[in-house]
Amino acid sequence: MRILLKLIIVLLLLVGAVAAVFYQVYFKTGQYVHEGALASPPSESIDDENWVSIFDGNTLDGWIPKLVGSNLGEDSKNTFRVQDGSITVAYDEYPQWSGEFGHLFYHLPFTRYVLQLEYRFVGEQIAEGAAMAWAWRNSGVMIHSQAPESMALTQDFPVSLEVQLLGAHPDEHRPTANLCTPGTHVELHGKRHTQHCMFSTSPSFVGDEWITLEVEVRGDDVVRHFVNSELAFEYSKPHLDTWMGPGKQLAADGSEEEIRGGYIALQSESHPVQFRNIKIAPLD
Repeated sequence: MRILLKLIIVLLLLVGAVAAVFYQVYFKTGQYVHEGALASPPSESIDDENWVSIFDGNTLDGWIPKLVGSNLGEDSKNTFRVQDGSITVAYDEYPQWSGEFGHLFYHLPFTRYVLQLEYRFVGEQIAEGAAMAWAWRNSGVMIHSQAPESMALTQDFPVSLEVQLLGAHPDEHRPTANLCTPGTHVELHGKRHTQHCMFSTSPSFVGDEWITLEVEVRGDDVVRHFVNSELAFEYSKPHLDTWMGPGKQLAADGSEEEIRGGYIALQSESHPVQFRNIKIAPLD
């Protein structure tokens, strides 16, 4: 009996140690720190004629919804709609939140480009309870995403790089344009980075003001996030997480580990949010 008890204790200690390592490697949220000179937003040197609008301000032409539990192109609760010249993520047709995370994909993939848009959080979160408190004023812009048609029916998030958008309570440190990596990894300052989310150096934003986001994407090289023209995050060499989850499955299905391009998607994560003035400029 004592031997069995000792074995159980050892097993529990081993499980705890593995869980602690797993948390440190994947789920602990870190804080990004700049190193070296700060890059300027590339939009400063892009001529007006080189920008292409990918949202016409009136319709969702060119955009395709994919929600958990629904087939590609189906949005029975009208989650993504156009209101006041903005792509609006709304939940007034939801009787309750049941985990229907969603993404609105632009229909074309991109490799080297600058994406610029404005966003703001509005209204109240539909999801209730402590388990979804993290999603209050939480949305995202997915870049280098897998093709929407390759997502599983019940897959929560596409394999991608998420430019995580957050709002804050007064006196709360909750920056925006953070990095989350569903099914992916990147390099930070030349070292492999595996934590799922990391805070940017941006300020925290309280209220419903419009915020300008700019994302500089240079294929499988460098990616930069800018907030109101200030550099907030920089990383490089995006690649699939081939150890677990949907990234591993994509690799098994034949996708290259290095991520050189992909789709852009706007996220639905239970708090209403609006996007406008969405445009893109190709980079050489």
